[in-house]
Amino acid sequence: MASTITAEHRRDHVLELVRQKGFCSLPELAGAIGVSESTIRRDLEALEQQAAVQRTHGGVFYVGGTPKLPHFVDRQAAHWEKKKQIGICAAALVEDGDTVLLDGGSTTYEVAQRLVGRPVQVVTNSLPVANLFVSSTSTDLVLIGGYVHSRSGVTLGQYANEMLARLNVRRTILSVAAVNDEGYYNSNLLLVETERAMLAAADEVIVVVDSTKFGYRSLSRVAELKAAHRLVVDEDITKPWREKLSAAKVNVVIAGPTQTP
Repeated sequence: MASTITAEHRRDHVLELVRQKGFCSLPELAGAIGVSESTIRRDLEALEQQAAVQRTHGGVFYVGGTPKLPHFVDRQAAHWEKKKQIGICAAALVEDGDTVLLDGGSTTYEVAQRLVGRPVQVVTNSLPVANLFVSSTSTDLVLIGGYVHSRSGVTLGQYANEMLARLNVRRTILSVAAVNDEGYYNSNLLLVETERAMLAAADEVIVVVDSTKFGYRSLSRVAELKAAHRLVVDEDITKPWREKLSAAKVNVVIAGPTQTP
């Protein structure tokens, strides 16, 4: 029993080190914990099975739970499985070599976790998303500057919008708080302005949203329905909403429980 507890405590320590740095090498972890690299490999294998880390050549990335920010904590339990499947599905739409712009929503964070270690260029206004990629040698990272919103850890406002106006990306992946017949909504006026700049910067717009958000509106409209080229949603979306999106020429992509990480 004692050895099991020791192993669990050691793995907790390993996970915390990787979480804090974003990426760690095997020798670095072995030295910090005071065990052999073979022991660290076994620990990382166990943590990877828990979807907490992702091993790669030379080390390991953190891909675990969402950050301890109010924006994430308030939403972490709500419809998490739907968000996870949407994230897996949306990440599969990104091609190696793409430049992809990610906003700071909790569903977009799920997309970002599945892009860690892939050869893409990530542009984001989200500090939590940026932290996933900051130590990656395979991913180029561009962080949008500006005022940092404390609840969500995203940058927004005039400086963010001016920087976005000078950029072009292959794909923007955007999460929203609500969808109704008039379009996509979010609840922060400054954020909505920045998200409109994100839409304008993209060759293709992908909206990621779970089915519980349909039929509602929030404080400010981001864009009309047809502004999205594709919309990734869980399988509980209703048939009338599929038809409305199709009529707006939005390609609906259904993320179901059969998706694999």
